[in-house]
Amino acid sequence: MWLLRKKNKKNYGEARKLASLLNIFLVTIFLILVLSVIGIVGYYAFTLDLPGIDALKDYRPSISSRVYDDKNQLIDEFFLEDRKLIRIVEVPKVVIQAFVAAEDSRFFEHQGLDVHSIFRAVFKNLEAGHIIQGGSTITQQVAKMMYLSSERKYARKLKEAILAYKIDKYLNKNEILNLYLNQIYLGHGTYA
Repeated sequence: MWLLRKKNKKNYGEARKLASLLNIFLVTIFLILVLSVIGIVGYYAFTLDLPGIDALKDYRPSISSRVYDDKNQLIDEFFLEDRKLIRIVEVPKVVIQAFVAAEDSRFFEHQGLDVHSIFRAVFKNLEAGHIIQGGSTITQQVAKMMYLSSERKYARKLKEAILAYKIDKYLNKNEILNLYLNQIYLGHGTYA
């Protein structure tokens, strides 16, 4: 009899442990599901106002208008931004390498976002107490130049990251570089 009670207490204790583990497992699954739903709904609500990226394949920047005389001699040019549209195949390889080295050394390796650079920038900024460094990729810069403002807000950076990821999935690296090199402002009225 005494042995039977001891055995029942042992089984009861194991059953309680199993029930407790099952409850923890079910609560964890429930929390994961709730957080996933909140994340998905939040993502879609946050990205509703983001523009479509399909127009990037038909990129046409503001370029100059040229006026010629009847002998085909250039009389004058009119422009808001002095741009000459170039194709990526016309850009010397060394120029591409220089921009990639200066702006986004892992450009050909990531998918629009360089997580390593983002974390490095976050830690440097936290250490300094203010923003001193950015972690934007060339693709993120394209997203900002083409679609977003330059305001320094986390919401804009998040939208930029989402657009950069979408752009990287939609365009190949040469198409992204072509957009970047045709859109970037180099200062003193000069565009790449």
